[in-house]
Amino acid sequence: MEHRKRLQRERIELPGNRELVIEGPVPPEQLAQLAMHPALDAFRRPRDQHEALVDIAGLDEGRIILVREADTIVGYVTFHYADELERWSEGGMIDLIELGAIEVADEYRSFGLGKKMIQLAFAEDQLENMIVFTTEYYWHWDLEGTKLNVWEYRSMMEKLMKSVGMIWFATDDPEICSHPANCLMVKIGKEVPLSSVEQFDRVRFRQRFMY
Repeated sequence: MEHRKRLQRERIELPGNRELVIEGPVPPEQLAQLAMHPALDAFRRPRDQHEALVDIAGLDEGRIILVREADTIVGYVTFHYADELERWSEGGMIDLIELGAIEVADEYRSFGLGKKMIQLAFAEDQLENMIVFTTEYYWHWDLEGTKLNVWEYRSMMEKLMKSVGMIWFATDDPEICSHPANCLMVKIGKEVPLSSVEQFDRVRFRQRFMY
């Protein structure tokens, strides 16, 4: 399985001679030299999350797209295989990859960085040989920080994922079905074989007789 990792880079100029750099997939040795913004604490302590990013970047399939100001990471997106305890790993698919965590430090959220990072990840057809999925759960959303309600946040996330062609897919996964705002969004690359699409269908539906 070819995991295409072609470094992409984009720059955003800010007032006061400041600059943001959006880049990735970033190799682990470069990630290890960067600092983590202290506000990047949505999933775990910044130091621990930094270590997790370095580990993911070192995986064959793993990729980290980040935004940095100088040597400080202010936002990131992760891609990796699903956790082995989750149903999405049950099919043993080498061409099924999860768009996992997305996080941007509060003071940088007005620049559309989430969208820019995800679009950069899909540049140059890097993921056209993969099925990319993301599971959106409302309990992971920063409703308090954004002052959005559940449905407004859901709409924002759908719009973000649709910017790279990801669309809503049905599933009987209990966690996703536990709340109507939760959803599964997927992009099937144009090079993905039909056999993989069929296998993914079997993974996302365990109780097909119900549908």
